[in-house]
Amino acid sequence: MAVVRDLRTLLRFRNFRRLLAVRLLSQGADGVYQVALAAYVVFSPERQTSAAAIASAMAVLLLPYSLVGPFAGVLLDRWRRRQVFLHGNLIRAVMASATALLMVGHAPDWLFYVSALCVTGVNRFILAGLSAALPRVVDEERLVVANSLSPTAGTLAATAGGGLAFLVRLAFAHSDAAVVLLGASLYLCAALASLRIAPDELGPEPELVRPRLLTALGGSARDLVAGVRHLAAPPRREAAWALMTMTLMRFCYGALLVMLLMLCRYAFTSTTESGLALLGLALGVSGAGFFAAAVVTPWAAGRLGPGWWIVTCAAAAALLEPALGLPFARTPMLAAAFVLGLTTQSAKIATDTIVQSSVDDAFRGRVFSVYDVLFNVAFVGAAGTAALVLPPDGRSAFLVVMVAVTYGSVAAAMARYERR
Repeated sequence: MAVVRDLRTLLRFRNFRRLLAVRLLSQGADGVYQVALAAYVVFSPERQTSAAAIASAMAVLLLPYSLVGPFAGVLLDRWRRRQVFLHGNLIRAVMASATALLMVGHAPDWLFYVSALCVTGVNRFILAGLSAALPRVVDEERLVVANSLSPTAGTLAATAGGGLAFLVRLAFAHSDAAVVLLGASLYLCAALASLRIAPDELGPEPELVRPRLLTALGGSARDLVAGVRHLAAPPRREAAWALMTMTLMRFCYGALLVMLLMLCRYAFTSTTESGLALLGLALGVSGAGFFAAAVVTPWAAGRLGPGWWIVTCAAAAALLEPALGLPFARTPMLAAAFVLGLTTQSAKIATDTIVQSSVDDAFRGRVFSVYDVLFNVAFVGAAGTAALVLPPDGRSAFLVVMVAVTYGSVAAAMARYERR
């Protein structure tokens, strides 16, 4: 099987193996933590969840760090990235433990959200740093394959973490705090795994490193302007188009995820536990789509080119999403979860490759951090839009059609650019 052969080739790179271990542990912990948050916020029997409540939770957890995200990119281009993985995961282990204590103590919601905000905020550094460091551990010839397998493996680890969270929750009498503590232990393991990589191995170059916080932040505005100019230059124009295209596709994915949450909570099931189990199944099916993306994208992007592969993915989603979503039935909705997992992850792999191939190493941290911010803002905007149009049970033909039109517009715009 080609994907197995490609993985064996990549695993010959020692530092790729070590970076992959950090990714798997870190994103596995993310999956555990996110399931715990979803169970506590959306599927608690004592809570009457609405789309507006889900949107509010997403805004509280994502927007504040989206505003400071570009500065995280500056720091990633000024701090040793291995140290970011070490200290970032240690901080998340401590804050996740604090979240568990707040759950047990039935603390006020605002205090719970502050703690969760700290955990998800550090994630901005970790994910952007993993992408920025990848070209340092593989050669350029294998970068597309590495972008297919590494992020997808992380997504599968997050999915597996979510499944493990379900099992722990059942074993500990539906204790969300026990699940969060499991996530904290995995964050600690990710921090320890990063110690296997030499401090300077992942960049940036030694002459760019400024270890002091005030020194690193001092030139942040100038560095951000330089990063935007770097991305806007003609040799990197395709990267800018790919980023905007992926942002809109993320918006579509986020809107449909909120709808899926509401359908699982109210329309498809009669109890909160069965609703959470159905959501876990849907996310698992979507994870299978992510794995399929890792298998087909190197072949498809190699023949069509990464830009045209993005066009193909957006067009496929525009056609299949309404066909599978409008019946509002379980089986077609699970099929839609697979299709959207496949198309979204395929487009992301292609986008990552375009950005990494176009952007100089000295700018990768801030560009990927901006990329991450665009993701979050699109996700929160999608949640807000869904909150405005979704009825209490989550069935909205208008939202399904609106998302299909957005996918179609994305495909047409990207195709027009690629033809030019």
